[in-house]
Amino acid sequence: MRKIPLEERRKTFKEVALGFKKEEAIKEAKRCLQCKTPSCIKGCPVEIDIKGFIKFIAQGKFGEAIKKIREKNSLPAVCGRVCPQENLCQKSCVLNKKGAPIKIGCLERFVADWERKNKKRTKPKLKKRRKEKIAVIGSGPAGLVFSSEMAKRGFRVTLFEALHKVGGVLRYGIPEFRLPKKILEREIEYIKSLKVEIRTDFFVGKTKTLEELKKEGFKLFFLAIGAGSPKFLGIEGENLNQVYSANEFLVRINLMKSYLFPRYHTPIKIGEKVGVIGAGNVAFDCARVALRLGKEVFIIYRRGEEEMPARKEEIENAKEEGVKFIFLATPRKIISDEKGNVKGIVCLKNELREKDSTGRRIPYPLEGSEFLVELDTVIVAIGTKPNPLIKKIVPDIELTEDGYIKVNEYFQTSVPYIFAGGDIVSGNATVINAIYQAKKAAFFAEKFLKKCMM
Repeated sequence: MRKIPLEERRKTFKEVALGFKKEEAIKEAKRCLQCKTPSCIKGCPVEIDIKGFIKFIAQGKFGEAIKKIREKNSLPAVCGRVCPQENLCQKSCVLNKKGAPIKIGCLERFVADWERKNKKRTKPKLKKRRKEKIAVIGSGPAGLVFSSEMAKRGFRVTLFEALHKVGGVLRYGIPEFRLPKKILEREIEYIKSLKVEIRTDFFVGKTKTLEELKKEGFKLFFLAIGAGSPKFLGIEGENLNQVYSANEFLVRINLMKSYLFPRYHTPIKIGEKVGVIGAGNVAFDCARVALRLGKEVFIIYRRGEEEMPARKEEIENAKEEGVKFIFLATPRKIISDEKGNVKGIVCLKNELREKDSTGRRIPYPLEGSEFLVELDTVIVAIGTKPNPLIKKIVPDIELTEDGYIKVNEYFQTSVPYIFAGGDIVSGNATVINAIYQAKKAAFFAEKFLKKCMM
């Protein structure tokens, strides 16, 4: 896919990928073999009719294509940008055996953008309006999709968000150059068009309790509050000035628009040499953000390049833009100057040995191999964990040993009228995984309500 020029990319938060032109989309769609038994559909967690929507694109029927996608996915413009298709539908494409698979994600993005640019509004037929009220807590991908699924079924849905803007991790966790806010806003408008009521600045458990909402007539609840509490390394020096969790760094940049200071009044203090610990998509988001702030940036990772879990596309972009890499390094401690500011990070060299359950080689630190990386900012991007405030929302709910919400195969919690999905159930996962969970939870939530009303 075409990208904005490299020199511009390093200095701007504009979206990097430009998307397909009409002619490019049609040409790519015509490569599709229209398999009798399309394996790509099985590779999609929500089983979008990929064969069907690609056929419409090949015929130039873009409106029909987006309708076909929205039958299964309420967030196509988002998924077309951030879903790891290379590990899912595109990996299952039969063309993979002899060459390049169909660029399914690029085609999904194309028709979603075509809908927005041409001011079209794809809207499904809603079932007859029902009296039952549903409360959805959290407005990330799981919350948005569960809301849309229940609204389509005719239920009266209210979506509660603790922050002042809707979108959850889609808004505060993904930088503008990967997922522009105008794209997210368009998807949210689609959810609103399904008659979903949205209430922001509403912390369930504090603004009102679950019991108070029950008294207002809400019959079923869906918890999609994410797992936004940061993990740290547990090493000396993590409390020094200019040590950030990825969460804080990206929230300041994305939600509070620090990158536009002083136009927006949320500055972020960051030095000239930035080290990002980790090598997942979030780590690369942090690194590429810091680069755009004019800094020298290092990814510090305990394994080798081939083991990095981030998407290949993001790794390639980071390399092109100038992010540097320090592989086979385990941070031992962060050191400071006399004023408590970061001065560097001491690491041990690693040796990779046997493979773990994921197929990646396990790193072993080599004693006596310490080396110093001079830095003045450290960003820790090694994942997240559940926020203990969950017990403030539902005191009696059963949790796993790791603090996630425990659910059955129907995504129903230990409290029968409460369902849950997204990162608060599965831990850090993809947007499409959250969508899958939300759709499955909605299917069984409807069955539960029908049973209760009998």
